[in-house]
Amino acid sequence: MTEVARICSDLLKIDTTNDGTPDGSGERLAAEYVAGLLADVGVKPTLFESAPRRTNVVARIPGDSPDALLIHGHLDVVPADPAEWRLHPFSGEIADGCVHGRGAVDMKGSLAMTLALVRDWARTGRRPKRDIVLAFLADEEATGEYGAKYAVTRHRDLFEGCTEAISESGGFSVTVPRGAGDLRVYPVAVGERGTAWMRVTAHGVPGHGSKPPVDNPVAELSRALARLADHRWPVRLTPAVASLIEGLGTALGTRVDLDRLDEEAERLGRAGTLFKGVIRNSANPTMLDAGYKVNVIPGTAQAHVDGRFLPGFRDEFLETVDKLLGPKITREFVSFGDGVASPTGGLFGELCAALVAEDPDGRPVPYVMTGGTDAKSFATIGIRGYGFAPLMLDPGLDYFGMFHGVDERVPVAGLEFGVRVLDRLLTSPLA
Repeated sequence: MTEVARICSDLLKIDTTNDGTPDGSGERLAAEYVAGLLADVGVKPTLFESAPRRTNVVARIPGDSPDALLIHGHLDVVPADPAEWRLHPFSGEIADGCVHGRGAVDMKGSLAMTLALVRDWARTGRRPKRDIVLAFLADEEATGEYGAKYAVTRHRDLFEGCTEAISESGGFSVTVPRGAGDLRVYPVAVGERGTAWMRVTAHGVPGHGSKPPVDNPVAELSRALARLADHRWPVRLTPAVASLIEGLGTALGTRVDLDRLDEEAERLGRAGTLFKGVIRNSANPTMLDAGYKVNVIPGTAQAHVDGRFLPGFRDEFLETVDKLLGPKITREFVSFGDGVASPTGGLFGELCAALVAEDPDGRPVPYVMTGGTDAKSFATIGIRGYGFAPLMLDPGLDYFGMFHGVDERVPVAGLEFGVRVLDRLLTSPLA
């Protein structure tokens, strides 16, 4: 078993389920494991907790240049029901060429690649071309309050000199058909939509359920949520997504009609999934809470809405949400993070070059994430983020389906590929 597979397996065996409450499993055991792997090869880790068991680890590795690159990732995972899985989600079992378990893709596999590389550097006496700051964080799968947000406000000094960062959700291969053969496209994330998780509330007049309602908040909220769910958000083409679509068209040898992007996304199949979710804003009702007895009209009704907006379209998004909810509904943010965007020059070029060096037939393209990551928190202190956790995946593996899905797994060969790509990125001479 290679070291990257062993580390990934060990991390998956540690249950770091984040159920969105302060009393979840916590990240302490995983943080202590990571800290031990670093200390074992002479890298001094700094551990700090924002709350009991919500543990974070940061370490700095000196390089040939004091200009520092941040590599950050999260230790927590979303819940998993063992009854739904073929192999136990916290088994860390290696079978069929893959490491299985909750977090294999999101994102303990990526953490394992970084740790395996750093340990190899220490054993061989090599060092990176620039300072590397490693951050293994808590709470990304909720709001980040116990992890990245806490780190950038209370421990900002640990990120001194960092202007750029890499993390999850980019650099993975997507195999798409092209003529007589297949093409491996590597989306490298240069941005992500903003996050607006909202609690919306309708206020009304409580009363007996058998009487004609004066102002029923359950009915009012239901109508508002239906308007929100049924709204067809207009297409908004940001520069990064336009570059992605152009790159896909060039790679596939086809013209993509920008006036028919929904239809084009369907036509292009897997390639179309890379832009289908980032050409418009979205707002999805996800939770409802109202009433306490069947024959009582309550005084309030509440719901939660997962809102996402493209970089540069925050104001338009919020104005539309308020119009759709109507004047009788109030809203408040449960979690908010602005959309982020990074340039497609400089480090982006280095990321693409490292991928092509290991896979000359691969075609890197810029990419914008539909969801959000801790990059939003680091952007608040001036650190530009890129999604780059390189993996070469089997053509039949549904990478997007692995995120928060059942039977999550990552190929061992893909992890080994990722270690080689990261090594090229971080140790090749500066241009």
